[in-house]
Amino acid sequence: MKREGYWGAVWLEFKQKRLAVGGLVIVLLLILIAVFAPLIANDRPYIYITEDRVYFPLFFSYPELHNKDLREERYRGYKLFPPIPYSYSEYDLDAIILAPDSRHVLGTDEQGRDMAARMVHGTRVSMLVGFIAVAIYVSIGIFIGALAGYYGGWVDMVISRIIEIVMCFPTFFLILTILALFGQSMVSVMVVIGITGWTGIARIVRGEFLKLRETDFVVAVKGMGAGDLRIMLRHILPNSLAPVLVSATFGIASTILIESSLSFLGFGVQPPTPSWGEILSQSSGYIDVAWWLTLIPGFAIFLTITAYNLIGEGFQDAIDPKALK
Repeated sequence: MKREGYWGAVWLEFKQKRLAVGGLVIVLLLILIAVFAPLIANDRPYIYITEDRVYFPLFFSYPELHNKDLREERYRGYKLFPPIPYSYSEYDLDAIILAPDSRHVLGTDEQGRDMAARMVHGTRVSMLVGFIAVAIYVSIGIFIGALAGYYGGWVDMVISRIIEIVMCFPTFFLILTILALFGQSMVSVMVVIGITGWTGIARIVRGEFLKLRETDFVVAVKGMGAGDLRIMLRHILPNSLAPVLVSATFGIASTILIESSLSFLGFGVQPPTPSWGEILSQSSGYIDVAWWLTLIPGFAIFLTITAYNLIGEGFQDAIDPKALK
C-alpha cells in the first residue's frame, strides 16, 4: 500500500470516531484563538476614523494616539474594536472581581483585569509551550532511538542504559530544579520540558527500527549501496512515524498540564504574560467569593487535555492494522 493510501485509510478510520473528531475540532479552534489572540482581545481598535484622518491603531503606532484610551467617549469618530476590547495586562481598580456581565463576559480578577482577554492570550502560551516542547523532545527521541535501533550492539546497550537512567529521575522535580538554576521564562519552560521528555519517544523509535531494519525492503536497499543515513531517513523513519505521532499527541496534553502546574506553583511563565496555570494560581484565593475565577481556567485546562487525549486515542485506534481493511 502506498504511503498516501495508508494515511488516507487512517484518516477515513479516524473520521468514524466522533469523540476524536470532536477533540480535533476543539484543538483547531484553540489554535485559531492562539494565533489570532491579539486580534480577538485588545484595547486598541482595528480602525479609528476622525474628521481628518484614518488610523489603524491595532496594527501601527501613532505618536498622537500614544497612551490614549480610545474607548473613552471624548475621542469622537468611528471606532471598530475587537470582540474583547481589553488588554490582558490592563488594570481597572474600579472593576475588581466583577461577575460575568455584558461588559466583561467572563468577569474580572482581583486586579480588575478582564478574564476573557487573559484567557484568550493564555491560550497562546499553552498551545505554544505544548507544540514547541513536544517538537523538541520528539526530535531528540527520534535521533537517539534511531541510532540505538539501527546500529544495535554496544550502541543500543549504551543508549538503552542512558534512557533507563534518565527515566529514573522524577521528571517534574527535575524540571523544577533546572528552572530554579537557569531562570524562569516561557523559553526555559519549553526547553526544559523538551530535554526531559524524550525517553518515551526514543524507546518507541528504537523498537520500530529494530523491527524494520531486517525487513526485505531495507536489506534490498542496503544491497543497492545506499548509505546508513539515507536508509534511516528515507526508508525506515517514514514507516516508524505512526506510533510516534500517537505518543506526541498524548505528549502535548501532558506538556500543557505540566506547564499549567509549573505556572500554578510560580515556576512557569512569569507575569504579566498570562497562562492558564498562572490565572488559576492567582484566582485560587478567591474561590469563596468569585468561583468563576478558578472554574474558567480549570475548565479550559481540562477541556484541552481531554481533547488531545481523545485525538490520541482515535489516532491510536485508526492506525491499528486490524482497523485498516
